[in-house]
Amino acid sequence: MDIAPSFRKIIHIDMDAFFASVEQRDSEELRGRPVAVGGSSRRGVVAAASYEARAYGVHSAMPSVTAARRCPGLVFVRPRFDVYREESQRIRRIFREYTPLVEPLSLDEAYLDVTHPLTGPPSATILARIIRRRIVDETGLTASAGVSFNKFLAKTGSGWQKPDGQTLITPADAATFIAALPVAKFHGVGPVTAARMESMGIRTGADLRDRSEDDMVMVFGKAGRYYWRMAHGQDDRPVRPHRERKSVGAERTFPDDLEGMDTLRDRLADIAEVVARRLADAAFVGHTVTLKIRYHDFEQSTRQTTTDRCISEPADLYETAALLLEHGGPPPEKPIRLLGITLSGLRRVGEEGVPSQLTMDFRHACRSVLNK
Repeated sequence: MDIAPSFRKIIHIDMDAFFASVEQRDSEELRGRPVAVGGSSRRGVVAAASYEARAYGVHSAMPSVTAARRCPGLVFVRPRFDVYREESQRIRRIFREYTPLVEPLSLDEAYLDVTHPLTGPPSATILARIIRRRIVDETGLTASAGVSFNKFLAKTGSGWQKPDGQTLITPADAATFIAALPVAKFHGVGPVTAARMESMGIRTGADLRDRSEDDMVMVFGKAGRYYWRMAHGQDDRPVRPHRERKSVGAERTFPDDLEGMDTLRDRLADIAEVVARRLADAAFVGHTVTLKIRYHDFEQSTRQTTTDRCISEPADLYETAALLLEHGGPPPEKPIRLLGITLSGLRRVGEEGVPSQLTMDFRHACRSVLNK
């Protein structure tokens, strides 16, 4: 495989068990113990797990009851997202001292293009070590890094020697590295896709590279083209420092399944408050409201409406979601375990045509859209 030479120098920084590490840093009694950030109720979900917990097979998105069963000494800690956001901002300030090309992916990871650094040595490898050391010194937290000539390989490298590790993948090393890489380790290949590939005899990057691009597209659609290109080391995506957010939302899984329209409306009001607060923090308004419903048997449905004016207030979000619940489809006939509200079609407050205060006769506007 020939990999075209590239002059980009990209670092992917990934904090090590970020939420759990913050909790262990701030509480001496949690250090060295298996910690799960998340609710401990039977409907709770693990948001993050310390490395001590991961040794027992505990991982993020795992039901809390499963995590507790796997790790009897597991300590559950409620998340403190305000603290995590504050730490994330401190870390990003460090990044921006070295390059303006910083693309955050979440609170705990980001791409940095250091092809032309603002300060420090021209070596991306040395810069990554300097940045990781500063993170430790200034926050007491560790990070791992991948250094390469494209995003795919940099992100793959950051997970290769966790925790507190660093991996360099050069153009000369890339073909051999990718050939031996299990497809389950490819960024963007989830467990279901990995199992499907393995059923086709595709277990490594070398196996994937041997398939034609057309064959991959035929089986996996557009994603197949992405998989094929990654197997050939072809990733020309730039680091984008101003990624536009597409939606803002919140959802809640309830301790007990809910029934009755009055009860459901009460829960929607609580969720609408959370979404409105997040919109205010980010200075967004939007046009399209989506209601997510998951029933007790895990069947899921979504209902959506687009209004002709922007909204962001909790009352407007609630009103629209309630109308979707009552009139956007058949009335719920089964107990509900989860509700979610998402606002998309976002625009910045203060943008041309977007007033800072928005009011409207919402029930009339939404009914007219739902009835079209």
